Parts: sequence; C-alpha cells; structure tokens
Amino acid sequence: MPPLETLQVFQSLNSSPNAQLEQSASLGDGTVAALWNNRHDAQEYQAPSHHTLSCYIDGGLGTFRRDQPGNKGSPGKLCILPAGHQSAWVINGEIRLAHLYISPEQFALTCVTMLDKEPRELALREATFLEDAPQALRFQQLIRMNWNEPGERLLTSSLAHEMLSHTVLNQVGKRDGLRLKGGLAPHLRRQLIEFIDNQLAEPLSLGQLAALCALSEYHFARMFRESFGLPPHQYLLARRLFRARELLRNTRLAFGEIAMDCGFASASHFSNRFRQAVGATPGAYRLAFA
Repeated sequence: MPPLETLQVFQSLNSSPNAQLEQSASLGDGTVAALWNNRHDAQEYQAPSHHTLSCYIDGGLGTFRRDQPGNKGSPGKLCILPAGHQSAWVINGEIRLAHLYISPEQFALTCVTMLDKEPRELALREATFLEDAPQALRFQQLIRMNWNEPGERLLTSSLAHEMLSHTVLNQVGKRDGLRLKGGLAPHLRRQLIEFIDNQLAEPLSLGQLAALCALSEYHFARMFRESFGLPPHQYLLARRLFRARELLRNTRLAFGEIAMDCGFASASHFSNRFRQAVGATPGAYRLAFA
C-alpha cells in the first residue's frame, strides 16, 4: 500500500484542524484502516487514486454531501468512494467514522480472483449513506480490535479482506460505455489463472507465461497488466501468499514445506515476503488463527 501521505482522503482529513485521528494502521495487502473524530468541518475529495470504504460509528446526523443536502448521515451508514470520484461534504455537529483505504492493485486482484473479470471492465459504484448491516458489523468488529498488537493485526487483515470481497460482490458493476482495446482475450486470461494456481510451487518465468499466450515477453507483460491491473510478478506473488495463508490456517505443515509448496526459494525468503505483505511472521499468523 502507498504510504499514508499519498492517500488523498486520509491527508484531506489529517490536514483539517477539526478532524482528529484516533488510530491508523496498514493491514497489509493494499489496505489501510483509520478511525477519525470530526466536528463542524467541510471536506472535498478530488479524484483520489485509492478506493475508500467509510462507516459512520457515532453521530453524523448533520453530515451531508453538498450535492445531496437532504440526505443526512447516521450511525451505521456506509459510504463508498471509488478512486477518481469527486465529492464535497459538510459536517455539522460531531461524527466518529472508520475508513478502509484500498489500493487499486488490491481491488484489481480481488476482481480477477472473485469475478473472473478484467478490472478495467468493472467499476466500483459510488454510494452515499448505504444501509448494509453485515458490512457495518464488520466495521464495528474492526474498531474494537487493537491494530498495534501483532495477533490482532492479523485478524484485522482477514476482516479487511472480507470487507473488500463483500464490496466487490455487491458494489461492482460493468463500466458504462466500455470499449476495451488491448489486453488478453478472456479464454487466455482464464487459462493463465488456472496455470498459475496449479504451478505455484514451480519457478515460473515470464517467458513461460508469455509462451502460453503465443506472445513475446514484452507484449505479454503489457497486455497482462492491461487485463489484470498489475504486473505478472505482483500477481504471482499475491497468489503464492494467498495459498500460504490457506496452508498456515488449515494445515500443520512446517514452514519450510509451505515455502516449497508456494514457490519460495527458502523458508527465510518466504518469511520475509510474508512479513512484508501481512505485517507478521508466518508463525504469528498461524498462532492468531489457532
């Protein structure tokens, strides 16, 4: 995930003298959580590069969008602010709200793996004061956790994935006026997904993947990114880490065996990569889900 100073929605609130940050933390895999208090404020968001899920925890009865003055917030209401959107807000009174910031790369990966669609085919639908009881409950669970305690941070990461998956399944639709150019044909994309998932233990090369599509490495890499929203090596690493998390939760395999099964060169290389992505060691992750 980009550093906090590059998250425009976070920085807009952080620069306001009326908003106070209770806590924030990177939850790994392209997600960052933040808990805010704000009062008597005005905010504008101009085409942020990340997606934002927002839930009103307390207050907000006097909060509205400038273009929707008759629609007011309340506890339990959710807002979905896609990357690239524009909105202006008025906060009358006090409000406590939780945010989950999502990188476009993680959003793209979730679209590919859950919907078998090219991310560029899809758009996250903007929503203001949405009622979604299961998602609001996940936000309540999230803010009750200690984000700085390693074991809890792993659980918050899993909760963030649930929230993103729920959003993709319920708030993603076909992009209007879509005319796709470039990218991989749907049958090639599905073939690649199946091949990669079946060969995670192997040292896959760009040339191998390009050969499956009868393309040069250069054109394959460009077309893969067009279709998947991230380069081949990032997609492959994400799938290996996903498999590793499954094995850590559901088996008692030694870390060295998991490293081999997921295509990492050694247990130490696996541990380093896992810690960078998830924020804790494989051992801590397994203990958290024991």
